[in-house]
Amino acid sequence: MKRTFIGLASGLALLMAGCHGTGTQGTGATGSDEWPYYGHDRQEQRFSPVDLINRSTVGKLGLTWSAEVDSDRGQEATPLMVDGVVYVSTAWSLVYAFDAATGKQRWVYDPKTPHDSLISACCDAINRGVAVQGGKVYVGTLDGRLVAIDAKSGKLAWQVNTLEGAPSTMRYTITGAPRVVKDKIAIGNGGAEMGARGFVTAYDAASGKLAWRFYLTPNPDGKPDGAASDDVLKAKAYQSWGDGEWRRSGGGGTAWDAMTYDPEANLFYIGAGNGGPFDYQVRSGGKGDNLFLSSIVAVDPDTGKYRWHYQTTPSDSWDYTATQQIMTATLKIDGQPRDVLMQAPKNGYFYVLDRKTGKLLSAKPFAPVTWSTGIDMKTGRPNFVPNVHYQNGPAVLQPGPFGAHSWQAMSFSPRTGLVYIPVQFTTGAYQKLDKFQHRPVGQNAGITIPEFPEDQLPQILAATTGQLLAWDPVAQKARWSVPKRWFVNGGTLATAGDLVFQGDMDGVLSAYDAYDGKPLWSFKAGQSIIAPPISYRINGEQYIAVMAGFGGAGALVGKIVPNQPRSNGRLMVFKLGGTATLPKAPAVEQAPIDVAGLSSTGNADLGMAEYDRTCGVCHGANASVSYTADLRRSGALHDPALWKSVVIDGVLKDQGMVAFDKILTPQDAENIRAYVIRQAKKGAAAQGVAGKK
Repeated sequence: MKRTFIGLASGLALLMAGCHGTGTQGTGATGSDEWPYYGHDRQEQRFSPVDLINRSTVGKLGLTWSAEVDSDRGQEATPLMVDGVVYVSTAWSLVYAFDAATGKQRWVYDPKTPHDSLISACCDAINRGVAVQGGKVYVGTLDGRLVAIDAKSGKLAWQVNTLEGAPSTMRYTITGAPRVVKDKIAIGNGGAEMGARGFVTAYDAASGKLAWRFYLTPNPDGKPDGAASDDVLKAKAYQSWGDGEWRRSGGGGTAWDAMTYDPEANLFYIGAGNGGPFDYQVRSGGKGDNLFLSSIVAVDPDTGKYRWHYQTTPSDSWDYTATQQIMTATLKIDGQPRDVLMQAPKNGYFYVLDRKTGKLLSAKPFAPVTWSTGIDMKTGRPNFVPNVHYQNGPAVLQPGPFGAHSWQAMSFSPRTGLVYIPVQFTTGAYQKLDKFQHRPVGQNAGITIPEFPEDQLPQILAATTGQLLAWDPVAQKARWSVPKRWFVNGGTLATAGDLVFQGDMDGVLSAYDAYDGKPLWSFKAGQSIIAPPISYRINGEQYIAVMAGFGGAGALVGKIVPNQPRSNGRLMVFKLGGTATLPKAPAVEQAPIDVAGLSSTGNADLGMAEYDRTCGVCHGANASVSYTADLRRSGALHDPALWKSVVIDGVLKDQGMVAFDKILTPQDAENIRAYVIRQAKKGAAAQGVAGKK
C-alpha cells in the first residue's frame, strides 16, 4: 500500500540583542503579587513585574515545595495564584488547590470525566488551566462541561453542558482554559480533526446562565442558530464556503486555546482553529476562504456580536490554526505608540495588528516557511506557492501540522521589548486521500498518514528540533536564540528581573538573560516540562511555579521526542534559598518486546492504514511509543480472541479503550494486530531480541 511521509506531524494529523525598551505595560496589567489570569494580566503577556529573582540572584533559586498529582498523562496547565492559593488543573480535568507558600493541599476536585471521552480528543487527556473569579474556580472538562467550584471549599457550585445545542454526531472536547470576560466566563472547544463545528460560549459567572454564543463556521444546514454570530455568518462567512464535506462535519474552526479579553478596546479576541477535514477540496470543493477558519475574530464581550476579523491562513489545508496565544501591548511603531495585538500562530508568521480595527501592521516569518512567499500588505493575504493544496501530488511544506509555534505560551517583556517564543522546526508532506469517507469515531483529517521511513530518520531527527527565540515585534526580526534538542518544549515566562524561564522536553527548567539569552540557572525535574511557568510573591518572597509531566501531542510521535517513562505529574515551586528536593523517582525498566510465536492471518499493510486512522491518535505514530499503552508489549497481541475483545467488544471501556465495533470489522482488527506485530518485530530487532520472522 502506498504511503506518504508527512514529516514531523503524523501524530497531529491523526491529529536574534538590540532595540530594547520598545514596549509599555498598558492599563490592562494586574497586581504584581498574584497570577490571577491565564496570561497573568488581561494582555496575556505572561510578564511578572516582580524582580526579586533577577540576573544577580537567580543562582540562589532552589526548590521550596512540590506536589504530585494523580495522573501520568500530559500536564500542560498554567497555575493561577489568587489570595495566597495556587489553583491548577491536571489531566482528566481535575483541579487542585495548594497553599502558595507551603504547598499544603487544601482540596482537590474531580469532575469524574468519563475516560471514554478520550476517543474524541486529538492529543491526550490534558487540561491547560482554570479561571478564577468571584470566589469560584472554573474548569472545562474533556467531555464538554464547564464546572464552577467554590474556591474555599472545593465543592461544586454549578456546572453546564457547553455542548448543548451542538449536533450529537459532532465530536467535541475541551482542553483549553476558560477566560474571565467581565462578569462572564467564556469557553471554547476542540474537535476539528474528528468532525466538529467550532464555537465559543459565554456564561454568567455567578449562575452559569447562557449569555451568548458565537459560531466560527456557518451552520451546515444553512439555518440560523439563534446565536450572536448569525448575522455575520450569513453576511460574510457563508459566501466564503463551497459545497463539500463541511455540510456534514461543520468545517472545523474550533477555538481550543487562544482567547483574550481587552478591557481598553472592550473587545474579546477569539483564535479560530483549522479546517475539518484538512483537505480544502474535500471540505469545501476547493472554493472560498472558508471563514472563520484560522482567523482572529473580535467580538463584543457583552453581546458576542462580531466586530472584526483577520484570517491568517485562508482556505487552510495544513492544520495552520490561529488558536495560538493572542497578546496585546502598546508598541512604538514609526515613532508613535500603537495599541496592537500580536500572534505567532502555527503557520510560521509573526503578526502585528491594530487591536481596535484588525488592520494588519506587519507580518514576517519567525521560522522557516515554504507554503507561501510572504504576506501581501495591501490585502493581508499570503502569497501561496504552487500546489500548496496538494491536489497535483504530495506537497512538502514548512511548517508541518505541528506548526512553527503551538499552544505553548510565548511571553513579552516591556523592559526589553522582546517576545520570547518556543519555536518548533517541523516539516510536513501532505497528500490527498484517494477517497474520503466520514467516520463516526476516529480521525477525519482527510489526508494520508505516514509511517516514518527508517532510512530517512537521521535527516528527520536532525531537522526536527526546537528553539527559544527572542523576537523583536517592531523590527520583525530575531534578536537571539537558544537551540533545543527536541521540537516540543515548554512555554515561557518573562520577568522584571530581566529573566526568561522555560522548561523543556529533557526535563530541565532554565533561566536565561532576557537581553542576550545567556543561560544563568537550571534545575533537573526528572520528567519533561511542556507547561509554561508562572511567578508570584507572598510575604516579600518571589516564587516560580511550573507543572511537569510528559504527554500531549508531541508524545504521539516516536523517535522525534524522547520516549519517556511514565510517572505522575508534579507541580514544582521555587524561591531564593529553597532547599527542598524531589522524591527519588522509582527505577523504571521496560521489559524487552516479546515476539516469540507471534503471527497473524491479517494483512499488515491494510492494518497500517487502519491503525493510523483509528489507533494512532492515542497509541502514537508507528505503534512505537508508550504514550498510553505500548501495543507492541500488550498481552492481547499474543491472543487474537483477546485482541478482538478489546478492539471490537470494548472490554476495557472503563479505562478509556472504547469499542470500535461501529467502524471496524473483526478482520480490520486482525489486520491492525498484524501491523502491530510487524512493528513489535522491528522493535525487538532493534533491541537485539530474537523473534519469529
